[in-house]
Amino acid sequence: MKLAILAGGRGSRLGPITESKPKALVEIGGKPILWHIMKYYAQYGFKEFVIAIGYNKETFTISALTEEQNYSEQEWIIKLVDTGVGTQTGGRIKRLASIMEGETFMLAWCDGLFNINLYELLSFHTAHNKLVTMTAVHPPSRFGHLTLDGNRVARFSEKPVLTDKWINGGLFVIEPGALDYIEGDETQWEKGPLQRLVEEDELMAYRHRSFWQCMDTMHDKQVLEDIWKADNAPWKVWS
Repeated sequence: MKLAILAGGRGSRLGPITESKPKALVEIGGKPILWHIMKYYAQYGFKEFVIAIGYNKETFTISALTEEQNYSEQEWIIKLVDTGVGTQTGGRIKRLASIMEGETFMLAWCDGLFNINLYELLSFHTAHNKLVTMTAVHPPSRFGHLTLDGNRVARFSEKPVLTDKWINGGLFVIEPGALDYIEGDETQWEKGPLQRLVEEDELMAYRHRSFWQCMDTMHDKQVLEDIWKADNAPWKVWS
């Protein structure tokens, strides 16, 4: 099964760091976040990658995404597809349709790391017979949380995970029929297509309750760096 990765965005909220490279090539522990995602999927046996590029496409090279020049030793198959600079998320997915060859495929945003059990995700998708499975995750809070007893602070948690909320984790399993919901380059996957899929009862959520951390800002990047440097990265499932 192929994994499509949307890596064409700039990631402007990361500031000057993305002026010379796309968000997908911003490094965690000396390796692009895209590499971490590919390594994770590869450990579950998903080694055929279709990467939708756009912004600063000339900075993408196969060697930048692999540990060695001879990546065939890792049995990785990598295809870089120029999906345009201004193309929206839905449009990028639509442009990959011919490469997916009418088969079920996995899709990942290139802006976060996680320890999702991909076998369970795929099993969940296969069981419900709907067009799309979205991974739902608990978001980390942007702020610390206070528990008050009158005016006394009874408890303080520094940016806890919000276990009463669910958000789109940016990881999907998609049936080819879902691509018919995308009109063209200007379509945002998160708006028209996903909303229509909800209305037609074709979107299911796989609940992931363990580690998930986005990389939207420099603070998020530093959080991931600190976890990696502490040698405690939940997504590092390879030796």
